[in-house]
Amino acid sequence: MSEIPRKAVQRTAKLASLPIGVAGRVVGGWGKRLAGRSSEEVNAEVSAKTAEQVFAVLGQLKGGAMKFGQALSVFEAAVPDELAEPYREALTKLQTAAPPMPARTTHRVLAEQLGSGWVKRFAEFDDDPAASASIGQVHRAVWHDGRDVAVKVQYPGADEALQADLKQLLRFSRVLQAIMPGAEVKPLLEELRDRYLEELDYRTEAGNQRVFAKAFDGDEHVLVPRVVASSPKVMVTEWTDGTPLSHVIRSGEREERDLAGRLLAEFHFSAPSRSGLLHADPHPGNFMLGADGRLRVLDFGAVARLPDGLPPTLGLMTRLALDGRSRDLLELLRSEHFIRPGTELAEQDVLNYLGPFVEPLRAETFHFTRKWLQKQAERVGDLRSPDSQTGRSLNLPPQYLLIHRVTLGATGILCQLDANVPTHAIVARWQPGFAD
Repeated sequence: MSEIPRKAVQRTAKLASLPIGVAGRVVGGWGKRLAGRSSEEVNAEVSAKTAEQVFAVLGQLKGGAMKFGQALSVFEAAVPDELAEPYREALTKLQTAAPPMPARTTHRVLAEQLGSGWVKRFAEFDDDPAASASIGQVHRAVWHDGRDVAVKVQYPGADEALQADLKQLLRFSRVLQAIMPGAEVKPLLEELRDRYLEELDYRTEAGNQRVFAKAFDGDEHVLVPRVVASSPKVMVTEWTDGTPLSHVIRSGEREERDLAGRLLAEFHFSAPSRSGLLHADPHPGNFMLGADGRLRVLDFGAVARLPDGLPPTLGLMTRLALDGRSRDLLELLRSEHFIRPGTELAEQDVLNYLGPFVEPLRAETFHFTRKWLQKQAERVGDLRSPDSQTGRSLNLPPQYLLIHRVTLGATGILCQLDANVPTHAIVARWQPGFAD
């Protein structure tokens, strides 16, 4: 058996262990209930152990499994603290770490992509990877003209691994649902699958990054590294340093947290208007805070193409919810197909459901916390809750799915940062349809 199929089999076996492990814990939980322990205590233990196994498995993998783990990591802030604590560190590792490939393999890919004389294109090349990603790893080097560069090299067989892993993960969406309260996992997985398959050709990512770099050239708040060279499986960009947001989340001072949160929110809402693109891979491993106070943005493989900026419908919807205009809000949702034909909803129920989501816009500055996000997740995830019933009656049109997922992901990072952010002013400036 060749190396790539063997690894694919190993990945499949690890992923297959997830539902088996969950089943065993559920059966064990029944036994503990019979032994007199409360259902709440047992359910908390089962959920914690499920999460621990999921992230332990995802942490060993590359390809689609790791990519999903990275996307999942931003939802950690929505998980109750007593469940999140056992695997919070595993989530952080998913954002930046994966096992490295041997130097000889790296050299082979570079020769295939840049030509047999690839060494001459660099003044220096460090064989030890500086960072790893889901489908490739990054090496620090010096380009032939003296520029410090980052060289992203795709893992051989990453395309097969990505497709196989995403296919397996779609089968396990119910298992993963257990650790993402308030979120629909299967549509998220399907959308991630479509987006991540686009990332396999680094030339596409390079094109996206060039657009962002041009749009933010000279910006006082955001730095996007310029692209130096690209091929299908190798991309060379200018090197940039900074403190990863995962470090700020773990041990940052208040000033650092608030600055990172403000810059991230500004980038998220302004990018579509400035570049016609939305950065669609929001997790802390893709952002750094530079010594100059600017946000460094990395990894442009996944984007949403929004040539006209963010849809005005979202701004108007937010404004109506903020102003409590329940009848107008219901009519807008119905006309824009957020409510399926034939579905009856009371206008006040819709306002009650959406109102708390716009709470960050009610004051000049909002304090994003895990507790706030946990409250929202519990509110919409509890099947007994009226808000949950309303949410299940609403529909998210396909053209808004990616924007919704990215906004939710960015919000998750803000809550992990515990940041105070002038959200109202940022949204008022950059979100069409919201104007005060």
